[in-house]
Amino acid sequence: MKTVLLTEQHVAYREYLNRLAFYKDELKIMQKRIGEIAALNTKSEVLAQVEHFQNALIIQKNHIDRLRHDIDKQEDELVKLATKNPIASDHRRVEFHPKLKEKVETFEKIFNELRHELIHWLTKVM
Repeated sequence: MKTVLLTEQHVAYREYLNRLAFYKDELKIMQKRIGEIAALNTKSEVLAQVEHFQNALIIQKNHIDRLRHDIDKQEDELVKLATKNPIASDHRRVEFHPKLKEKVETFEKIFNELRHELIHWLTKVM
């Protein structure tokens, strides 16, 4: 089991949350672009792709929400540890959670693939 300083873990969790906030903003931009295409084009094959991308964005939003929940839960645990003994909290070591880091990185990979797929499609239908 790998351990890190409690403060290092806290910084990592804050970074994950900032990255997820960025992707949530990206979702809004992507949704707007999809809406613009849907408003301008009523061909059934285009509308099918619109629906595909809208569904994919909903899935990604839900995934962001689940990741945020998991991170918040871990962050709460850090707060409990620091509150229990605040004098030594800056020297306390905690278990490193590689699975949470992997989940965020996997999400980013899938999200970026979706973004590239959407951009490619947008260039074809515009």
